[in-house]
Amino acid sequence: MYWKKLSHEQIKEIVFKALGENLDYRGERPILGIPGTYLDTSEFYPDAPFLQDAPYMSAMVRNPNHIGVHTLSDKSVLEVFEGTQKIERELIHLVAEEIFNGEPNGQDGYVATGGTEANIQAMWIYRNYFIKEHGARLGEIGLVYSEDSHYSMPKGANILNIQNIILEVDSETREILKSSLEEKIKEARSNGVKYFIVIANLSTTMFGSVDDIDMLGDFFSNQNVDFRIHVDAAYGGFIYPFTNTTSRFTFQNPYMNSITADGHKMLQTPYGTGLFLIRKGYIEYVKTEEAQYIPGKDYTISGSRSGANAISMWMILKIHGSEGWKYKMETLCDKTERICKKLEKMGVEYFRNPYNNIIAIKAKYMSAELADKYYLVANSYEHKAEWYKIVVMPHVKPGTIDSFLMDLAGELKSKKN
Repeated sequence: MYWKKLSHEQIKEIVFKALGENLDYRGERPILGIPGTYLDTSEFYPDAPFLQDAPYMSAMVRNPNHIGVHTLSDKSVLEVFEGTQKIERELIHLVAEEIFNGEPNGQDGYVATGGTEANIQAMWIYRNYFIKEHGARLGEIGLVYSEDSHYSMPKGANILNIQNIILEVDSETREILKSSLEEKIKEARSNGVKYFIVIANLSTTMFGSVDDIDMLGDFFSNQNVDFRIHVDAAYGGFIYPFTNTTSRFTFQNPYMNSITADGHKMLQTPYGTGLFLIRKGYIEYVKTEEAQYIPGKDYTISGSRSGANAISMWMILKIHGSEGWKYKMETLCDKTERICKKLEKMGVEYFRNPYNNIIAIKAKYMSAELADKYYLVANSYEHKAEWYKIVVMPHVKPGTIDSFLMDLAGELKSKKN
């Protein structure tokens, strides 16, 4: 896991060079057939002085379209944006090969609108794979995920018309219950489900819990059924690999076939920057043949995509370098650990994966008013909250943490009295 840190000047030079390789709507070339243009100059004027030192904002104004998947060997879609598409391609290689230890040129991927799209993209690919390769009917394909999984799972199952198989977890450890896995899969198979799309969480949204990908892989292998595992690392993808050097969530693990990793969480990129990565040979199952007017066709749910968002992810990874990013993530985990130690001294029960920066505190230890004061998130707003979570992000100041802990200690003391 290593990539070189670049200076702001180096990043600026690379991005502006890439923009220069794109076709410029304001240039001398006659552009008549492309249904796109630069941002409206009434508000986003291109000669604003600050743009000369702002590569991301310059990319926003120039408005490159990154439709398609640029890791494929066929003709790049909309080659008028070839310069910045190269940056997205480099980003895919960096994350797949350096962070998730993939083989060189062994993965495809693209910058999606976020984890929801990326998760559904995986389901779509595997559904089509089972249909095309095995003649599966829709009722024979099941989507397996834990009750702590993101809501994009039932959403995707609904859109794609595949069966939900929801696994129970231990209320304290948040681990998938093996008994539930055995029972639910036995029931699904008796109901005619033959093919399984399995979701392994690399940090659930509420708890920061991490599923045992090897346990899931071994179980389905022993069942002698056809399955594929997709990893939802929308939250954990840019922190867990840097804080846990023994992570099993890599492309060296044969069970991990694809993965989602959001930029707009830990990476602090603009919203709309989720990353989807998958082993070579699978993205073709969602090739949209009907997109005849697009060179290279389209393989994505979103279609047209902001090239500027892809550039933002690349810029942030490059400005830190691997060592800088590792230090930043370890620092957040150190801050999280200090909060946990203080909670333990107060006798407050909580759940935390030691490699993530999320703390889920049992709701019985604090009032709803205290949770509201600090914008803590409840595990449910439809029913009585059982947990409130803290996320130790870069904006969280030590003073805010100290203030919260003092208020919590005050509430606990008043309860005893």
